[in-house]
Amino acid sequence: MRYSFISVSVILILLSACSLPLTPTAPTPLVTVTVTPTATAPSYGECGYQWAYQDLPELSAKFQQDIQNLQPEAQATAFAFGENCIHADGTTTTFIPMETDFNIMLQVSDLSNESALGDWIIKVMQVVENIPPDQIVGPRPGRVSIAFQSGSDQKFVNFYIDQYQELPTGLSNAEIYQTLQAPQ
Repeated sequence: MRYSFISVSVILILLSACSLPLTPTAPTPLVTVTVTPTATAPSYGECGYQWAYQDLPELSAKFQQDIQNLQPEAQATAFAFGENCIHADGTTTTFIPMETDFNIMLQVSDLSNESALGDWIIKVMQVVENIPPDQIVGPRPGRVSIAFQSGSDQKFVNFYIDQYQELPTGLSNAEIYQTLQAPQ
């Protein structure tokens, strides 16, 4: 019991010594700052934002059809990625889309044939780029995720639409695949 009292006393003495000024200081003058708001952010009420997805059934059905015109067994979907405004009571009143994303699964015969995989990327992107702008939601370029499947094996490539559009001209199909496959 005696050691704990001494320990506490030493700690209190050290803490109070740390808060004492070593030299006297002059008081800091008060400065008045006037802030004039220049713009008001949109108000969605008091809410917390949470990443969310929203189905785009019409676009998804058309996208699926267009991809299946390239390969009948392919699977494809389109969806909006954004944020839900979630209120304190748990209700969600607003979905704020940020981008339109695309998922595609294609059957290929050889996962090591990077030229063929690059050719599929080009074909998929021709479909994506032909979607009318009024069917795309959100201000940012969306993401494209392609799963190449051969038997039970798969390879994936994920990239933003603007990354594809900014590729240098003259790349071979294999170089397109390799560039987009590289870690971003």
